[in-house]
Amino acid sequence: MSTLQALEKGLSSCSAKETEAIAAATVAEMPENLTVALHGDLGVGKTTFVRGLARGIGITATITSPTFNILAIYEGKTNLVHLDAYRLSGSKDFESLMLDEFLRPPYCFAIEWPANIPGCIPRSALHIRLSILSPNRHWIRLM
Repeated sequence: MSTLQALEKGLSSCSAKETEAIAAATVAEMPENLTVALHGDLGVGKTTFVRGLARGIGITATITSPTFNILAIYEGKTNLVHLDAYRLSGSKDFESLMLDEFLRPPYCFAIEWPANIPGCIPRSALHIRLSILSPNRHWIRLM
């Protein structure tokens, strides 16, 4: 069973390393130029998942949450554009970022808090929900 097929049913993760490994395995099955919308509460592991995406596409830079910067760009064989939309309030804020300038193929565009910019998420985006089941167990599921 592929990782994406397993994510349709949901996968359990007991550590940040496991979450990163799931994300890295997911990258191998994703088409180029894909948007990944990450849903979930604060502290659920969205940035950890993005770190795994980065590792999966060969980016070794330190990946941190761009909460205060809003946007981080990591260059590699595939570019990773990491957006934290927590402080955005709709399409006007999103458009002011001029992301078209940064989404040069091949890219992976990872968006945390996509519910804050619903009209800006491409229809082709992969939506993933992360949740906490217990202090040492998280759930990752394709929506």
